[in-house]
Amino acid sequence: MTASIENSHFLLRRLHSLLGLVPVGAFLVFHLWENSQSRFGAAHYNGEVVAFLQGMNYLTVIELLVIALPLAFHAGYGLLILPQMRLEPRRYPYARNWLYGLQRVSGVGILLFLLVHVGTTRIQGLWQPAIRADLYGHMQALLSEPWMLGLYAAGLLLSVFHLANGLATMGIVWGLTASVQAQRIFGYGCLTFGLVLAAIGIQGLLGFLP
Repeated sequence: MTASIENSHFLLRRLHSLLGLVPVGAFLVFHLWENSQSRFGAAHYNGEVVAFLQGMNYLTVIELLVIALPLAFHAGYGLLILPQMRLEPRRYPYARNWLYGLQRVSGVGILLFLLVHVGTTRIQGLWQPAIRADLYGHMQALLSEPWMLGLYAAGLLLSVFHLANGLATMGIVWGLTASVQAQRIFGYGCLTFGLVLAAIGIQGLLGFLP
């Protein structure tokens, strides 16, 4: 019985890890890339980027099955195992231990940010067609508030950190980087990936500013 429960937790943790990379992580990369096109102005962003996405066939099905449900599982299981976190910085003053703790804390912060982000864009747009018609203008109005800009910047950086650090951790847990040297090299690769992704995301935010 105990072995069966342990196997279930093992499979759930692997699924949690995998979904965090694909499709959730992949969608984050795509989302930041599409938002980076805000630098081309409202006409391009609304007429090309948003129009293409809104015109996709089976858009609602894709949003539910490819984005919402995997994200809900990843976030829900992450909250479920959060109490199991044992961060002891005095006993284990290692960078990996701190990153382990920051990974869990960032997940909670991202979840709170998503409630605001999705609520003020996708959900609010369901009953306000003007938002769907001019998403660029809506985002520009939102980010014109300094506190909202700060919230979006924080949510962006937390999301990028969570993905990059999660990718590095996944390499260790899945046995892809067995040696210390391999972990170090892959870790630097994940750091570079995170910095590039963060730069793309910040560029997208700045593109919405007046």
